[in-house]
Amino acid sequence: MFLHRVTSFTSCIRPRGHPALPWASSHYQPFAPHPPPWWSAPRFPPWPPHFPPPYPPPCPLFSGNRFHFANTGGLQSFHTSVDVMMERSSRGPPTKRLKSGEDRKSVWENVSSRDGGTRETRAKARERESKQEHHHWDFRRDGELPRYWETCSTETQPPEDSRVFDFSVMSYNILSQDLLQDNAYLYRHCDPAVLPWPYRLPNLLAEIQQHNADILCLQEVQEDHYENQIKPALQALGYQCEYKKRTGKKPDGCAITFKSSRFSLVSSTPVEFYRHGDALLNRDNVGMVVVLQPNAGAARSDASCSICVANTHLLYNPRRGDIKLAQLAILLAEIGRLSRLPDGSTNPVILCGDFNSAPWSPLYHFLITGSLKYKGMQINMVSGQEMSPRGHRFLTPPIWSPGLGINQCCQYENDQALSQSEQCEARSEPNCSRYRIKHDLKLQSSYGHRLLPDGRPEVTTSHSRTSLTVDYILYSSDINATPLLPGGRGLQLLSRLSLVGQSELEEIHRLPNWHHSSDHLPLLASFRLGPDSFT
Repeated sequence: MFLHRVTSFTSCIRPRGHPALPWASSHYQPFAPHPPPWWSAPRFPPWPPHFPPPYPPPCPLFSGNRFHFANTGGLQSFHTSVDVMMERSSRGPPTKRLKSGEDRKSVWENVSSRDGGTRETRAKARERESKQEHHHWDFRRDGELPRYWETCSTETQPPEDSRVFDFSVMSYNILSQDLLQDNAYLYRHCDPAVLPWPYRLPNLLAEIQQHNADILCLQEVQEDHYENQIKPALQALGYQCEYKKRTGKKPDGCAITFKSSRFSLVSSTPVEFYRHGDALLNRDNVGMVVVLQPNAGAARSDASCSICVANTHLLYNPRRGDIKLAQLAILLAEIGRLSRLPDGSTNPVILCGDFNSAPWSPLYHFLITGSLKYKGMQINMVSGQEMSPRGHRFLTPPIWSPGLGINQCCQYENDQALSQSEQCEARSEPNCSRYRIKHDLKLQSSYGHRLLPDGRPEVTTSHSRTSLTVDYILYSSDINATPLLPGGRGLQLLSRLSLVGQSELEEIHRLPNWHHSSDHLPLLASFRLGPDSFT
């Protein structure tokens, strides 16, 4: 693949009425919030936010069972449960994020005073003050990361044939405020002033407006914030919004939004992974699949040419790879059903989300290659989040219950489109297929997961515990055309917004910070839907 780094942060995405991917100036343009048209949306905090002074460091004040941060310059006080904000022991990280409102045991050492109250021990106080003195609370005010546009194709300009359709996609885990507060130990490295929602919201919206993607796939979108603030703001920017909240009592969910000037909605399908009575599928993660019809080019007049866009946030728990694979099977079955055309071909697919899996993991290998042989594979090694095994449980067939109605090819059992070759393979190689799962979406990643030229790993999320890639924009490529896929019906990757490595994130004290208001970085890529996709 031809790869060239463009030394400009300016977006190469084609605005309406302009040529695709214009070359920008050679000077780096720093991120700056645009004049926000979403000011007029109800309940919006003032912009720009008033930056509080970083010195002296905010002091946690104990009151009842909450901590309130003083010296935050008038920002709404950030507060969370007592024990979460305290110093934790040297034990390893928990196996999953804490549930909202879940009771937790305090990890600070307290001693009873004569009046029956509690006070911090002198040893702990000295330790905390020493850590603060060593850290200096020296936060760079902007926390800006050097991200550039990289071209991934020699054909950045559209051909004379006006039948092509160029569009851009962003995937972004925006960090639910409830999850931030319930897992505050992950953000001990942050200046507390950058954590309240009134500070984070304008930053997130300005970043979305700056990139101006045609399709947004957002994760950890808190329902009340979505309904009252995020949705009105995105609608003011010309987006149509689709949303699916997590099942149960979880406050957040996934959203897919798209520019109504560029796409029309064909269908919207929420996907729930929870199955009542299923011991494996008992978690509240969700996904969403939409089918979009382009509003320009030859695709506008061809009802059979649509784009299938899926978004999800899989289970976090590093030690439950079996659950992640089962959740993924449900999502892939829905994508296959919704993208398939009557002639047996499929529409192009975009799959975005936070998969809580590393690029070297078996789960990622399954997504990209379409096959996973899991005989002898430990469950806690599936996602690649843990580098050393901590258990001896192995994946056993079948991974998910037959009662789910999804076969080992990640297709619905009653789906008549299952090819004869796949049926024959399953009958002729029973031992192989018994420890093997498959899918036929032929996906590729928009990112290479290694930085040029030194080959360091790319990072999409960074907080106190870890820095690694877990977020992806996957797409069905036109190079995978087969006799079963007339014309290929794939996408061409044009460009992507570069990522950074761990050292760059450590220089700005990881995420979130003054500039980036999530613990994830947004992924952004532009694609071309070629004339071969039009029948």
